[in-house]
Amino acid sequence: MRLKPIDILKVAVSLVLIVYLLWRVDLAAVSAAMLGASLPLWLIALIVYFGAIALSTAKWGVLLRAQGAGVPYTDLLAYSFTGLFFGNFLPTNVGGDLVRGYDLARHLRRVEDAAISVLVDRLVGLTAFITSAGAMAAVAAIVWGRRDLLGLATVVWLATLGALIGLAILFSRRLRGLVGRLFRLGPLAKLEPIYLHLSDALQTYRDHPGALVRAYGMGLLVIVISNLVNWLVAAAVHVDIPMRYVFLFNPMLAFAPLIVPSLGGLGVNQGAYDLLYANLGGVATPAGALTVSLLMQLIIYVSSLPGGVLWLRK
Repeated sequence: MRLKPIDILKVAVSLVLIVYLLWRVDLAAVSAAMLGASLPLWLIALIVYFGAIALSTAKWGVLLRAQGAGVPYTDLLAYSFTGLFFGNFLPTNVGGDLVRGYDLARHLRRVEDAAISVLVDRLVGLTAFITSAGAMAAVAAIVWGRRDLLGLATVVWLATLGALIGLAILFSRRLRGLVGRLFRLGPLAKLEPIYLHLSDALQTYRDHPGALVRAYGMGLLVIVISNLVNWLVAAAVHVDIPMRYVFLFNPMLAFAPLIVPSLGGLGVNQGAYDLLYANLGGVATPAGALTVSLLMQLIIYVSSLPGGVLWLRK
């Protein structure tokens, strides 16, 4: 396996962030919390996390059926696990979405349909996370009276607005034409074929809005399940994080690995937990936030191990 500079950067970022976080927190408190963790609660959290993966796979199936591509759920689940394994363990630019798209393309023998389904599945999932984060940020700033979080809420609201505008541009024929004119200007002209091809492919879903709505609703339920997992992990190490703050911060955590390159989110996830729960939220100590993040990272890794087994069997 040949590593590229970006792959080396991911490993380096993960190592640097982990070392920095371990240096700045009370390691004795982290060790004590880890040793005193409730294994039954952690195992329950792991099982519930598998439920989130299963539901997320079902969401992908809904979008595929809208394309007229019926794929057995067990096959989609196998592709999802394999993608998770590659995304979490291998420091290469072969992302999890690319791997599950490749497996699906071999099944359908239609590369474009597979690629579009993976792309739309990712877009719907991210839309669920960003809109959930925006809604909870509004609740925190207005209903809970957390004016100190207004800056964070503003950033989230702007990101939510940008995401919704981007989706409207991709799915709306009228906006498609207006934005298409921009791609005829100067250096953007080289990108026009890509934009038009992507927009054409996504038009299939304009005729199936019900599928998009169902997939979005399932994406929201995935977030609720993920929130429960985080709360259970916190409870397992006796870190008292109110459930409402898990609903506030957990949807934001999903974007940290997308913004900062890392190895399966290692280091970046831990830094995001420390920033949100300890520094901004003030609902956990730095040691407590780091402990929860490490056990959540372990759940992420363990839950993707079936993908490695499935890959080896191939």
